[in-house]
Amino acid sequence: MDAAKTTIEFAGFRVDFLVEAEDSGGSVTAFECGVGADAKVPVPHSHDAFEETIYGLEGVTTWTVDGEVHEVGPGDCICIPRGHVHGFENRGSGDAKFLAMATPGVFGPSYFEKLAKVVAAAQGPPDPAAIVEVMGRHGLTPAPPVTA
Repeated sequence: MDAAKTTIEFAGFRVDFLVEAEDSGGSVTAFECGVGADAKVPVPHSHDAFEETIYGLEGVTTWTVDGEVHEVGPGDCICIPRGHVHGFENRGSGDAKFLAMATPGVFGPSYFEKLAKVVAAAQGPPDPAAIVEVMGRHGLTPAPPVTA
């Protein structure tokens, strides 16, 4: 396998883009995402412009899609359709890694680069409004908070 074209690291995450939009004529982007046991995960969200398929590589990530919980370990796969609210976390004591594919390839490194800048600029927890703004610019819609 060729080396990653773009790598972004922040807040317990490592994202290695393997296929970028220009490599596929815009049909797909693919990236490996390493998630540390203590990583701060993105807020639950949806996206209307692409499907996201997740394939487990190492460890286990727990995905919640429309309220349903899915454990994704090595060899497991889940497809998240457009518009479906989802989020994930690493509940284990070790690191986890998955391959993510976005189709069509409208989701690329720019989102993670901008998010990393917001996290790096914070003198503590990042500004939620800044995170929501970055998400919106890249086609992600944060889910409304769950109320009891």
